[in-house]
Amino acid sequence: MELLSRTLARVKPSPTIAVTTKAQELKAAGRDVIGLGAGEPDFDTPQNIKDAAIAAINAGKTKYTAVDGIPELKQAICAKLKRENGLEYTPAQVSVGTGGKQTLYNALIATMNPGEEVIIPAPYWVSYPDMVLLAGGTPVCVECPIEQNFKLSAEQLEAAITPNTKWFIFNSPSNPTGAGYTWDELKALTDVLLRHPHVWIMTDDMYEHLCYDGFTFCTPAQVEPKLYDRTLTCNGVSKAYAMTGWRIGYAAGPEKLIGAMRKVQSQSTSNPCSISQWAAVEALNGTQDYIAPNNEMFVRRRNLVVEALNAIDGIVCPVPEGAFYVYPSIAGLIGKTTSAGTVITNDEVFATALLEETGVAVVFGAAFGLSPNFRISYATSDANLVEACKRITDFCATLR
Repeated sequence: MELLSRTLARVKPSPTIAVTTKAQELKAAGRDVIGLGAGEPDFDTPQNIKDAAIAAINAGKTKYTAVDGIPELKQAICAKLKRENGLEYTPAQVSVGTGGKQTLYNALIATMNPGEEVIIPAPYWVSYPDMVLLAGGTPVCVECPIEQNFKLSAEQLEAAITPNTKWFIFNSPSNPTGAGYTWDELKALTDVLLRHPHVWIMTDDMYEHLCYDGFTFCTPAQVEPKLYDRTLTCNGVSKAYAMTGWRIGYAAGPEKLIGAMRKVQSQSTSNPCSISQWAAVEALNGTQDYIAPNNEMFVRRRNLVVEALNAIDGIVCPVPEGAFYVYPSIAGLIGKTTSAGTVITNDEVFATALLEETGVAVVFGAAFGLSPNFRISYATSDANLVEACKRITDFCATLR
């Protein structure tokens, strides 16, 4: 009898985690490595949030909680969604999970049946297709090329919908591109979805607060209220509040769906960390004053990286509207050979050679469903970014 499940054979490990792990291993072995793979802010968690966690520990709030979140956190999430997104939810419509990834996974596990499809614009966050596969569904990935600024068009969405479509996964600002959809661009997509009442919408709003140059964030149920009853609005505290390791994500949607997600969570992880939940209450209810200064630093870093990459012959790097990633094209480098004799046949070969020959760790574009590109996370120090861009520039200058 075979030990491993046949479903697991359809799934690959997270490439972003793999790149970060490889960079850490090389560092531990004494290599001079600059890791630009991890999608997490280099800022420390704000002091008021840490203080709330310490207070929770001192108050003995260290026991099991309700499976999908304490009432205080659910209330804070409802208040946030009304205040910032104009969306009305009750605590019974909210699920809190161990990170944003779990809330997405719970929803897919709770709803997918064999043969059902999930539309995913590519480039996509690496975990979307594999979570769909684990849930028994079929990912339908639609390529959104650089000429479209990596955004899905209404025509593409319409063409991808079939009678078997269960979900449409939407992420803006995007990981890996940083591309953000304007209200009008999103309205064009929601108009399509209105014509297909069997399609549910799963939004990943994790980078909501990381928007630049006057770009205004919006989310599908906000743009088209008629989609409210079949939209799962997902978010978390990881990025804007520099709380990646605290592992708190949340989702709001119809009570029947939230109840199904609760059932899944009750038989997997049960409740998220109690201390992290109280920290998240403070994150959502407390001061938001540090978000704007943090964003100013991200804009400076973004501009630094975009300018440096666009100065390299063979690389084209669009300016993203949000998040903390750039997703440059290396179409002009394909077919060239490195000084070590490696032929750049695709973006994975490029990223591997870059790491081995210069010590700069990036994530190759095929991991996100669109090539030939690579992703840089600029959520690191200016000094690291300056040195990394210098190494990339020197590396590309030696290509023949």
